[in-house]
Amino acid sequence: MDERPQLIDALSALRDRVAAVRLPLPLPGAPRARQTRAELLAQLDDYLVPRLRDPDAPLLAVVGGSTGAGKSTLVNSLVGRRVSEAGVLRPTTRTPVLVCHPEDHHWFAGMRVLPQLTRVWLPQQDDEHGHPAEEPEEENSLRVETAATLPRGLALLDAPDIDSLVVENRLLAAELICAADIWVMVTTASRYADAVPWHLLRTAKEYDATLVTVLDRVPHQVIGEVSRQYEALLDKAGLGDLPRFTIPELPESAGGGSGLLPDTAVAPLRGWLAHCAQDPAARQQAVGRTAAGVIDSLDTRMPELAGAVAAQYAAAVRLGGAVEGAYGEQGRRVREQVRRGAVLAGDARTRWRGYPRDSTAEELLDALVESLAALVQCAVAAADERVRDAWHREPAAGALAPADRTGPGKDAGERIGVTVRRWRRVLEETVEEEVRGMERPAASRGSGRGSGRASGRGRGATAAAPDSETLTALLAAVLLGGRRTRAAGDRLAELLGAQGALLLRDKGGELLRTYLDRALNTERDRRLAPLDALDVTPEPQAELIAALSVLQKEK
Repeated sequence: MDERPQLIDALSALRDRVAAVRLPLPLPGAPRARQTRAELLAQLDDYLVPRLRDPDAPLLAVVGGSTGAGKSTLVNSLVGRRVSEAGVLRPTTRTPVLVCHPEDHHWFAGMRVLPQLTRVWLPQQDDEHGHPAEEPEEENSLRVETAATLPRGLALLDAPDIDSLVVENRLLAAELICAADIWVMVTTASRYADAVPWHLLRTAKEYDATLVTVLDRVPHQVIGEVSRQYEALLDKAGLGDLPRFTIPELPESAGGGSGLLPDTAVAPLRGWLAHCAQDPAARQQAVGRTAAGVIDSLDTRMPELAGAVAAQYAAAVRLGGAVEGAYGEQGRRVREQVRRGAVLAGDARTRWRGYPRDSTAEELLDALVESLAALVQCAVAAADERVRDAWHREPAAGALAPADRTGPGKDAGERIGVTVRRWRRVLEETVEEEVRGMERPAASRGSGRGSGRASGRGRGATAAAPDSETLTALLAAVLLGGRRTRAAGDRLAELLGAQGALLLRDKGGELLRTYLDRALNTERDRRLAPLDALDVTPEPQAELIAALSVLQKEK
């Protein structure tokens, strides 16, 4: 356990990679992966890195177990005075209590271990019944006590119940246990077969942590039978060599568990803990086994976490791909419909048939713009319906708010209308610029000299430029009407010349494609924005594996 800077640096880098992991999508394996991430951070921050940096720091034995198992009474009895409020009627130990020898106080006064918990120190004051004075409750706090009765080099931590009704306390209990050099798991004669303590035991075995178990409050008349049954369960779980201590049910552990157990009841456990703290070989074995177990467990846990990150990214790609695919398909469909003249329908078709006798250029342009906006709105609605269907089959979509899963809603029509009207305005400006270009040559030939434009029109054609509103309506009809508006193209050629009409049509077509793409991409991007906000990327997977590879070389 000598300090190894390179190994500490590798672990610190790995810790940063774990902290950067985000698992927002509700995939089947995500809850377990989030728990793995939390446990990794707790073990790296609260135990492994501090232990490697300070190999001579006192052993920390965390006492954990189920509600009513007698953890606080056990800690009080090991210390020899009441340092932690106990009682079976109290559903949880709220503020965890750490007890150490006075000369070891400096090891725990700072943030070397459990840096997320604020330290609280109170002078020892018992009430009139001999109980510790009630301490003020502070969220995320750790009460540090000193007791000369504990051997130097050993600290005990009374953790909250691992099955507490309060979720925050359960999570805190798990974090505290991850900070331990020695795990002391306490259970009772009535609950030793429960799932909760066995989950803790299996986790300790998985990490190869230094573990000891205490079978507490065993009635005298069944102590032999219960001990044999418990031993058989441990053997079956591959934990037969686990140090075990049995504490009989005593008057001091009844009636709320407020008394101290006789010294004879806890002396074997106290002696074992003292031996681990004071015997160099035993200490090296206890600390080295737990630290090595955590480091070795990373070979399995890190790839599992990286796999969960990869699954998150794959799901995000599927969700995003459904949007991209739906809008891409509708974009191609809209462009094909425009090419075929689908915009020329309803009022737009009526206005075209009546132009110029019964419809003005402005009325025709208004109808064409409205029909184009309706066509784009239908495309967006179809894309959103396809996205909803695809996302409905994806559990990962559950991370998005209901409104984000249903699509843009009524506001989409307004945004599309604005974009199409902007296209119309830019088209009008383009035509006006063309008209101004025609007027300048006409003015320069005011004396009558020169020939017609290169297109072959005579001087009469250049004497007065055509009306820009008329040109815009004709150009829009050419771009949106397909074959049915071929007459509009012929009229443009008459007014502008074949080359001028072709150039204007190319400019207008480019503008139309630009604004159609803008309208569709705006709705696509709004669909993707909630997914993008989750920031699910592929980089963390590679970074986790790379950090693990560096650590394995340092090992």
